[in-house]
Amino acid sequence: MSGTDSRQYEDESGTRPLPGAGGEPATVRLPVQEKPAPAPAPATAEAPKSRPGRDRYLDLLRSIALVRVVFYHVFGWAWLSVVFPSMGVMFALAGSLMARSLARPAVSVIRGRLRRLLPPLWLFAALLVPAMLYAGWRAPRGEGFGWWLRLATYVVPIGAPPYPESLGSASGWLEQSWADEAAGPLWYLRAYLWFVIASPLLLKALRRAPWPTFLAPVVLTAVIGTGVVSIPGETGLACTDFAQFGSCWVLGMAYQEGLSRKVPRYLAVSLSGFLMAFGLWWALGHPGDDGIDLNDIPLAQATWSLGFTVILFQYAPSWQTLPGRLARLDRFITLTNNRAVTIYLWHNLLILATVPLIDLLWRLPASDGGFGTFLGDSYAWWMFLAVWPLLALTIVLVGWVEDVAAKRRPRLWPDGGGKKHRPASYTTAPRRRAP
Repeated sequence: MSGTDSRQYEDESGTRPLPGAGGEPATVRLPVQEKPAPAPAPATAEAPKSRPGRDRYLDLLRSIALVRVVFYHVFGWAWLSVVFPSMGVMFALAGSLMARSLARPAVSVIRGRLRRLLPPLWLFAALLVPAMLYAGWRAPRGEGFGWWLRLATYVVPIGAPPYPESLGSASGWLEQSWADEAAGPLWYLRAYLWFVIASPLLLKALRRAPWPTFLAPVVLTAVIGTGVVSIPGETGLACTDFAQFGSCWVLGMAYQEGLSRKVPRYLAVSLSGFLMAFGLWWALGHPGDDGIDLNDIPLAQATWSLGFTVILFQYAPSWQTLPGRLARLDRFITLTNNRAVTIYLWHNLLILATVPLIDLLWRLPASDGGFGTFLGDSYAWWMFLAVWPLLALTIVLVGWVEDVAAKRRPRLWPDGGGKKHRPASYTTAPRRRAP
């Protein structure tokens, strides 16, 4: 009998209209079957169902990525981009969260992402742009209205916001590259926004053609990131950023969809090893201005970051609570995940702000002797130590904007209050397995 045959179902009266001759409905009386009594409950208590919560492994990766970004911008060590490719990991994590959110209508998801991203940017720009104008930044000759129009990218970062490479005087409190350093990290918000807008199409393409969608950004990077096809200006930089981290974003989507588990682990790890080896080989043959810094070598960045992230996801333990000694970091990880946008936006400007503070130590009488030599030799470490109290102060002063943007109750220090994991801006449901 067909599953759509109306004789298979009954209404409360026990009758069901069936088609008769000439299309008139005929009524057939069917006997009402007694419903079987429910089976008695087992004597043992039912095991409580686990409720979805945050995946603390992914939270840990995001915290490591943020700390590594701060570390890199203080010390500038090129090898840090190899040890832990933070940007690739952050884009992969964001892609995973975006894929989970797209279970809802795409328009509402994109609007929600913009609502969370833009208010923290607006607050940052409300300080940075007036400060640059006050310091003497003006429109380059010949741009006029177009320059003022480009300032709108501080409101919606669809393009790279403009900023001067040099500003102020050599005798000022901050070095003359302070505006460049402060606004430089905004490229990430532009790339993130592009990925968010493209995510509905990327997810559909991933479900229909996983491998071409997964590998297409690497191919695109090989074309436009190596100079085979040259796209000038900020448009070229934006396209290169989108391409070199595109596979990481798609990988995060595949991880959330369960597609990555269809590939045997030994095969995924082996292919990742070859991909990473290619990335290092390419970097060695095409060094940037700072040597083997993957941030300056798009194809090496794309392949190394992708292979590295595949391995991280292949061995993902999916913790709901941090195990063992990692539990001591629970509050720090909760705080950095709740204030990830604030930390990323402000960290470079705050690193610069440590310089005039540390320079006050040179006024101490001991700075004329061995202490002065020690201070000069360890200056970067002093900056690294000093930036964290400044970040903490910034979190208290402006971090609550992230809560307002996410329509949560504003909190000054959202570290979980010493309790085990509290759901926050991203609640991770159990990942779907591939059919």
